[in-house]
Amino acid sequence: MKLEDQIATSATSPSGSQTLAETPAKEPAGPAPRVERRSVDRRTGRKLPASVLTPPTPPPPPHLDDYRGIVGQGQVDTLRYLARELKGKTIKMVNSTAVGGGVAEMLNRLVPLLSELEVPTHWDVITGGNDFFEITKAFHNALHGTSYELTKAAQDIFLMYNEQNRERMQFGEEMVVIHDPQPAGLIRSRGKTPASWVWRCHIDLSNPDPKVWEFLRPFVEQYDAAIFSSQSFARQLPIPQYLFYPCIDPLSEKNKELPDSQVQQICDELGIDRSRPIVTQVSRFDRLKDPVGVVQAYKLAKKYVDCQLVLAGGGASDDPEGAVVLQEVKDAADNDPDIVILDLPPWCALQINAIQRASTIIVQKSLKEGFGLTVTEALWKGKPTIAGAVGGIPNQIIHKLTGVLVHSVEGCAFQIRYLLTHPEFARNIGVSGREHVKENFLMTTNVKRWLLLFRILEEAKARRGKT
Repeated sequence: MKLEDQIATSATSPSGSQTLAETPAKEPAGPAPRVERRSVDRRTGRKLPASVLTPPTPPPPPHLDDYRGIVGQGQVDTLRYLARELKGKTIKMVNSTAVGGGVAEMLNRLVPLLSELEVPTHWDVITGGNDFFEITKAFHNALHGTSYELTKAAQDIFLMYNEQNRERMQFGEEMVVIHDPQPAGLIRSRGKTPASWVWRCHIDLSNPDPKVWEFLRPFVEQYDAAIFSSQSFARQLPIPQYLFYPCIDPLSEKNKELPDSQVQQICDELGIDRSRPIVTQVSRFDRLKDPVGVVQAYKLAKKYVDCQLVLAGGGASDDPEGAVVLQEVKDAADNDPDIVILDLPPWCALQINAIQRASTIIVQKSLKEGFGLTVTEALWKGKPTIAGAVGGIPNQIIHKLTGVLVHSVEGCAFQIRYLLTHPEFARNIGVSGREHVKENFLMTTNVKRWLLLFRILEEAKARRGKT
């Protein structure tokens, strides 16, 4: 089978691809995230544990052979085979933040695995001022369908920072992958490089604001290929498009197996009562994640069933709205003693893991979503999951089989009540959800897709050189 046929087959099956990357010996460039955290939880008055306030020493990234017990020796051998003709060829990944959000998490795992396969992969992060990230956040929301008045000043700021990043970056690799709209303007360096350039879009482009998309589209059309997370996100473009479902790393701090004693310890430290049903949403404090809607759904469900709500998340260094949304959530909670709001730093992957494993139900009530890796994480842990029927989430949740999909606050409240009163059904969809992730959305699948695409682009470059 030709490589094109292999990746086409892969791209039309529910098999995920998206990860994190960072060269072990090198931290990504860019400003350190501004993280401000109070040491006292507003709800309980308890001092937060040092494990939350102090960044832990990062564990060494897992090696490829460590995945054999999960995916089998055959999958590992396939990756080594695909990488043979790419050994020594280099990749550069560029995105807008080193911490916070699914893209950074995925890159933290993708880069070491590709490098272990002797395909050296480097990760760089663009820099910018608050004005740049405020505009690109507005772009992000507009591409998700929110109305936005695109001004000449906003366009100039976007172009200015992209030019500054172009001047400080080098692009000598064989493949350059630009993630999302923020650094899309770096494509202007393409003519000076030998690289194949790929635009990896992680957001929902099914109904973008026309003016913002028309501004960005000329940049996208200059790339050699574009990658989307769902079939519905694809646009009419003159370049090849590929479908890569994002993936999680089952061996990461956020997804690895934990002993129950450790789960209990972390819950005790964070003030979470495991003796009663726990409904949890893990996400950035972002309006498109609808944390206020989750509070409203919980309050409706609480009229009929006993439960408590945990909202655990934080911010990203490229998202200036997080603090405002967090305050909106606190106002909606209105000092309810059964609502635990945790504004966690980005290094709390282990705590997130424990919270998810302690949860009875996990919710991801997004209004817009590129894919929703928090859904993937919940399914991997075998948890009955309720999620908004938006973006790439329906690729993960098959309604009433691997989870349940909702369209409203009232629908979310009903499903919380139903799952808490039908534990056998909840258990069954949790089991099915985990199997769905194992078959389709793990990191090794993502590495395979990148290797296949890299080989396709290298072969196309070789053909062009012969003509």
